[in-house]
Amino acid sequence: MRIAITTLGCKINQYDSAVIQERLGSEQHSFVPFDERADFYIINTCTVTDRADWEARQLVRRAKRLSPEARVLVTGCYAQVSPEEVARLPGVDFVVGLNRLDDLLRFVDQPGLPEEERISVGNVKMERGVSVLGAKELPGRTRAFLKIQEGCNYSCTYCIIPTARGRSRSVPPEEVLNQLRSLAEEGFVEIVVTGIHLGGYGHDLKPKTDLTSLLEKIVESRLIPRLRLSSLDPREVPDRLLKLLAQSDVLCPHLHVCAQAGEDRILKQMRRNYDTAYYRDIITRAREVLPDAALGSDIIVGFPGESEDDFYRSMEFFDSLPLTYFHVFPYSVRTGTVAATLPDHVPLGIKKERAKKMRELGARKKREFYRRFIGQCVSVLVEHAIDKGSGAYKGYSRNYLPVLVQAAESQINHEVEVVIEGLENGWLKGKMVGREEGIKGLKILDSYAPNVRIYL
Repeated sequence: MRIAITTLGCKINQYDSAVIQERLGSEQHSFVPFDERADFYIINTCTVTDRADWEARQLVRRAKRLSPEARVLVTGCYAQVSPEEVARLPGVDFVVGLNRLDDLLRFVDQPGLPEEERISVGNVKMERGVSVLGAKELPGRTRAFLKIQEGCNYSCTYCIIPTARGRSRSVPPEEVLNQLRSLAEEGFVEIVVTGIHLGGYGHDLKPKTDLTSLLEKIVESRLIPRLRLSSLDPREVPDRLLKLLAQSDVLCPHLHVCAQAGEDRILKQMRRNYDTAYYRDIITRAREVLPDAALGSDIIVGFPGESEDDFYRSMEFFDSLPLTYFHVFPYSVRTGTVAATLPDHVPLGIKKERAKKMRELGARKKREFYRRFIGQCVSVLVEHAIDKGSGAYKGYSRNYLPVLVQAAESQINHEVEVVIEGLENGWLKGKMVGREEGIKGLKILDSYAPNVRIYL
């Protein structure tokens, strides 16, 4: 069949969609873009806000307009949290909750099932393992993503994810290493380890372990040249992890530590388990230990009760930190969360204006960080993507600098040494250099790379 898959939401949803496509592809189906006619449409949904649910409903309507005779399957968090609501949507043929990959595959291959058998949703509160396992390349990416953890034990007032994905649970270390070994054999150079609550890794296992212990095993195994971490919470960045990041030639010097707010009263309303002083200390220590690392954060603006003074104090707080980029989100209501019932919701127009100002601050900090590296040499992993304007290949350094470089097709999925020459439209531009050119007065910043020396 011609199958179209589309994904709403986070990297975990994108990862799950890649797993679905890989499994269906092994059965010799073909895949088309979601805006083309297909025999079967799969919509992997998010439910983090009420608008995310609305977007999923719009996608169902679009699929049926494109191909009225096609079957439509809805999966993901919206399907998990509100299966009956989803099943009632005109045009929906199948509803599959999370961790039901085998049922999803069965529905695709057996579309003539009776109506009462077309819903498969389990109780995520009873889940004790990570059933959707694999290490997959996201479409258009050279890096592979490996999900090592699922679910969340936190109870942030704005978040529905613990209801959708259940309690935190982890992939055993030996299985993680097996997956990494498989990826290495497939030729991947960089892997991103990810999870819904990555910092909670290992707390559910017997014997109990933690993320840093797992990373130590990975570093010792030498299975993969580059390993990158996805988001962490502030309470999950111990000195031991910072030291490992600084010393390892495998772990990329890049941390994304979610702050969510820069004002203590709002953090308390969000039910986050730290204050601004704690967050400042974490980011300051990270910068001291990792002077060239990318340090990012998620920020929510316009949370219920956030005054103008609260917002500007938050702006001042983030401006004072050595962060290098922000992901900024205007607060959006999610029915069923505590935050949705709080008083003093901020008007939409004000939220948008605050988000614009915070993004402008983040863009300035990013530019300042990028410019530090002009005239220096970094190790870049060349990706498949090509910049339409220049014809140069896109890639990322170990410390998450986006770089355009004129490279040969044969250099895709290889690390090359690049001298940074300038910054344009959010991308650093550079040219490849050999070792001899690197010796001539350039500082090789990515000393974390195997077999790369530091030249001063």
